Amino acid sequence: MKAGWKPKLKDFLGELPLTAETYWLLRQQGQPVGGLKFKELADWLPEFRQAVLESPYRHQPGARITLFATLGYWIQHTTLLGLALAALGHDITLAYLPYANWRKPTRRFDLRLQNLYVQQSLAEASPAIKTTSWFANGGVAALLPDPLQKAVDLVSCYDVMYTEQVEKIEPEAPLLSLRRKRNRQAAQHALASFQSQRPDLVIIPNGSILEFGAVYQVARYLQIPVITYEFGEQRERIWFARNDEVMRQNTDSLWEQFREQPLTPDEWRQIKELFASRQKASLWENFSRRWQAVPSQGGAQVRQNLGLDQRPVVLLPANVIGDSLTLGRQVFSENMTEWLERSVAYFSHHPEVQLVVRVHPGERYTQGPSVASVLQAALSQLPEHIHLVPFDAAINTYDLIQIADLGLVYTTTTGMEMAMSGLPVIVSGQTHYRGRGFTLDPDSWETYFQTLEGVLENPARARLSQKQVERAWNYAYRFFFEFPMPFPWHVLHMPEDVERWSLHRILSDEGQALYADTFRYLAGAARPWAAISESVNPAGRGSL
Repeated sequence: MKAGWKPKLKDFLGELPLTAETYWLLRQQGQPVGGLKFKELADWLPEFRQAVLESPYRHQPGARITLFATLGYWIQHTTLLGLALAALGHDITLAYLPYANWRKPTRRFDLRLQNLYVQQSLAEASPAIKTTSWFANGGVAALLPDPLQKAVDLVSCYDVMYTEQVEKIEPEAPLLSLRRKRNRQAAQHALASFQSQRPDLVIIPNGSILEFGAVYQVARYLQIPVITYEFGEQRERIWFARNDEVMRQNTDSLWEQFREQPLTPDEWRQIKELFASRQKASLWENFSRRWQAVPSQGGAQVRQNLGLDQRPVVLLPANVIGDSLTLGRQVFSENMTEWLERSVAYFSHHPEVQLVVRVHPGERYTQGPSVASVLQAALSQLPEHIHLVPFDAAINTYDLIQIADLGLVYTTTTGMEMAMSGLPVIVSGQTHYRGRGFTLDPDSWETYFQTLEGVLENPARARLSQKQVERAWNYAYRFFFEFPMPFPWHVLHMPEDVERWSLHRILSDEGQALYADTFRYLAGAARPWAAISESVNPAGRGSL
């Protein structure tokens, strides 16, 4: 038989009944398959299930909640979350798709094996929670309503941008075809499931990209309340949102509640210590990330290193191209790339001002095009008054803030921190701190350039007032310390987190004192400052 017969044989066997099941019994014998590996989950499930059955809260009134997951780490996390909610009295169904990789196609025979592995791995969770495989339910013939299909296809475009770290994609790109197929199938399964047995609440990780985004759009289309959740750099903290994509970081209601409430002395201490740690490139308390590669060396030193003179300095700290916090965040530009190109073109004609473009240090971990390449394509040769700071430069961004007269940002959090230092900041993307009273927020190219020219006429006069600076610090505290909630299991640190926080411990008086509110809000209760939006706009995230 010619080379390549094995894939063809798998394709043939993948369509025949019981072939994968027979292979599973004879050869696989329950071993991990296709990149999925649940050994730790297998160790945890007996104790978690027993904790549910023994929970003093198990029979209190609860909601019918469907959790959805795909990919190994999210299936593992949602299983534990579902068991914790079941222990608190909720009727939990975990729906899943057995994908191990969102980038590469998987043959149907292998998917059937992966599905059997997930089924077997989750069997130990019964009867505490119900599990159901949407893959095992077979094909779904129902077509998606047109608005929902458009929303799901937009999710697929974002998938490609996020994966390849780009902002423009080819309509015939293989990855786009794969993502569109999988997302539509996930949406069809979700639509059929939710219409058949409508849950009181749906809980989904992320909710913006991949099958998670597709299922989120279905829940919104059907006007089913939905919680999306994610994790940042803080240990034992979770982000979540109701009827919104959590990565949008919508702080409207939070700020409405706290904007006129001054920080207490202890709150001032906390935010100042956190800000100092970011400047010094050190870790602080439960934050697991250093924001700078090198400690501060002082503004004078960085001015000398870059060869800057006494002309006004404009600092443009860029996001990573294709980062999840930039996708669909356009206000007046097509995307961040266009904003970069037109901004640099503007400054190329203004040698009376020095522009410093700080490439995001996170580019060291990405495979997509660099901001540096965007600038070099826009200007074949950078003039002497435009300076590019590479992602790996031994320069602390906070030293650049110290010498800057104006900040230009798309969505990076650095814009908020520049405002905390008193700098006027022009925000061009839809970021969480836009419109909070301490930034300049143009909504068109015309007002963008008018605002830019107005500040540059007299940068000193444009500096923030003391009240605005205090407002920026107040907002920063709310964002870092009020927006996330205490939560025991971070998706990136589950083994050590579960060892520290078993479900029995969470159900104890100690655990409930720390986490009861979080689980209550995850189960659909409104946070004290959260206005629950019932608006439905499945295609409302912007267009390409």
